Amino acid sequence: MSVAASASRPASHAGSIAIIGALFFVIGFFTWINGPLIAFVRLAFDVNEIYAFLVLMVFYLSYFFLALPASWILKRTGMKKGLALSLLVMALGAAMFGEFSTQRVFAAALGGLFVIGGGLALLQTAVNPYISILGPIEGAAQRIALMGICNKVAGILAPLLIGSLVLHGIGDLATQVASADAVEKTRLLTEFAAKIHTPYLTMAGILVVLAIAIWFSPLPELKASEVNATPIPVPGTRERSSIFQFPHVWLGALCIFVYVGVEVMAGDAIGTYGNGFDLPLDHTKYFTAGTLACMLVGYLAGLVLIPRFVSQERYLGYSAVLGVVLAIGAFLTHGYLSVAFVAALGFANAMMWPAIFPLAIRGLGRFTEMGSALLIMGIAGGAIIPQLFAVLKQQMDFQLVFAALVVPCYLYILYYALRGHRAGMPVAA
Repeated sequence: MSVAASASRPASHAGSIAIIGALFFVIGFFTWINGPLIAFVRLAFDVNEIYAFLVLMVFYLSYFFLALPASWILKRTGMKKGLALSLLVMALGAAMFGEFSTQRVFAAALGGLFVIGGGLALLQTAVNPYISILGPIEGAAQRIALMGICNKVAGILAPLLIGSLVLHGIGDLATQVASADAVEKTRLLTEFAAKIHTPYLTMAGILVVLAIAIWFSPLPELKASEVNATPIPVPGTRERSSIFQFPHVWLGALCIFVYVGVEVMAGDAIGTYGNGFDLPLDHTKYFTAGTLACMLVGYLAGLVLIPRFVSQERYLGYSAVLGVVLAIGAFLTHGYLSVAFVAALGFANAMMWPAIFPLAIRGLGRFTEMGSALLIMGIAGGAIIPQLFAVLKQQMDFQLVFAALVVPCYLYILYYALRGHRAGMPVAA
C-alpha cells in the first residue's frame, strides 16, 4: 500500500466501522440461525436428517453460484448501493422462507434460503474487502475481529430467539407427532410450522428499513485499485494482467472453503452431533449459541493480540493447531464433554476468517473485487462438508466421521498460514 494512499485517508473511520458492524450483525444473525433451523425443518416438514441438512447446502451453495455475479453487480453499482441492494434481496428471501414454511412447501422454503444466501453473497463480496482496505492491510485482522464480535453476538442471539419463539417444547412435540394418527400429525405440524411466519416477516421488514438507511448513510466509496495495490513490484516482470497470476488468492479460496466447512460443523452441526449421544432436543437446540460464545471470546483475544503481539498469519497457524487438538479431544470423549470440545472449536475458528481474508486479497489492486468474489465462493464449504457429515454418519460412527472431516481441514489451514499465503507474492530485498 502506498504512502500516498494511506495519507489520503481520514484519520478516523469510526462512523463507517459502526455501519459495517451493523451489517456484520445482519450477516451473523442469518448465518447462525441455520443451526436451529435444521431441527425446525426436520420436524415441520417431516423429513429425515439428510434432507434437513439441505438447509445448509442450499444456503451455502448460493455463495458459490452468486459470488461472481455479485462482483459484477458491485462494479456497476459501487459498494454503497450494492450493500443496500443486498439487504433488499435478503428481505425477499426472508419473506419467502416465512411464507412457504408456513404452507409447508419444502422446495419453495429452501428457495427462500437460497435467495437469502444470494443477498448475503452480494453483501459479503462488498463488505469484507471494504473493511479490509478501510485501514492498513496489516491490521485488517483486528478490524475484522471487531466485525466478528458483531457477527457472533448476533449468532448467539439467533438460536436463542428461534429457540424461544419457534422451537420451545420441540422435544415434547416430537413425541406427540410420533404417536399421532395422520390427521392429528398434520394438524400438529401445520401449527408448528406457522410459528416461523411472524419472526421471518419481521426480519424482512427490518432488512428493508436497513437498506434504506444504508442508501442514505455517509459511507464513503473506496477504490480497491488505489488502496490495495501490490506494495512491492516484482523485479523484471510486467504488471499482472490476470487474477490467475495471484496463486495466493486461489489457495486462499480453498482455505476459506475448508475453514467455513469446519466453522459450520462446529456451529450449525453441533446440535446433530449432540443428538448422536441421545442428548435431549430441548438442550441441543441451544448448542450453537455455546459455539458462538466461544467464538466471541476468540475474537476478543484476537483484538488484544493482533497485530500488537503476534502477526495475523502466525495467529492463524496457532488457531489451526488448536483446532486439531480440540477435534481429537472431541473424538476421545463422549456426551456433554465431547460436545464441549466441539463448542470450543469456536475459539479456534474465531480469528481464521479475519486472518485468511486480508492475507488472500493482499496486493490484488484492481482485481480485489474479483478476488473477493472467489473467496466468497469458498463459503460453499459450509454446504459440502456438513452434508458429507450427515451422509457418512448414517453408515459410520459419527465421532469418527466428524474428526476425519475436520482434522484435514485444519491441517490445510495450517499450511496456508505457514506458506500458502505467500505463494506468488513478491519478497522484499
